[in-house]
Order: sequence, then C-alpha cells, then structure tokens
Amino acid sequence: MKNEKYKLLRKGIFYDAVGMATMAIPVIGPFLDLLWAPLAAKKMSEMYKGTEGKIASVLVFVEEVLPFTDVVPTFTLMWLYTFVWKKQPTPQIIEVRANE
Repeated sequence: MKNEKYKLLRKGIFYDAVGMATMAIPVIGPFLDLLWAPLAAKKMSEMYKGTEGKIASVLVFVEEVLPFTDVVPTFTLMWLYTFVWKKQPTPQIIEVRANE
C-alpha cells in the first residue's frame, strides 16, 4: 500500500510538470493545453476511482483548459487530499459484556 501511495505521488508530480511545461512554450502552449486537458482528465480518473476521482478529473480538465491556471498542481493536490487531508472515520469500539 505504501509503495502504491508514493507511486501515485510520483506520477502526479510528473503529470503536473507536463501540464506546467505547456505554459513555457509561447504561442503553441495554449493549443497544447487543449490536447493535454482530456488526457489529464483521463489519467486522473484512472489514478483515483469513485466520485472523488470523477470530480478531480473534471477539475483538472477545467484547470488545463483555462488560461494561466497551469501553475496549479492539481494531481499533487489530489494526492494530498487523498492521503494527508482526508479525514478517515475513526473505528468505533463497542464493548460487549456478558450477561451478569
């Protein structure tokens, strides 16, 4: 589990770097973003399953399509949300007593 967790982080940082690299290419960069946005959304939904993955894929698509938002590390933020900030429910301990 721990290896998978950090594998997702490495992939996320790589995808964030690819998204930011398009901003460095004058004139062509915005057009590359139009190509990268659906691919980034697909990768996000593959990396994170369920409703949260679907929401994150929509967010990464919008972030890549909008101009000047390439600096937002969406994949890394999703990893942080999933593995650092998300509150996991605390397991309830139920005390069972035998009939007295």
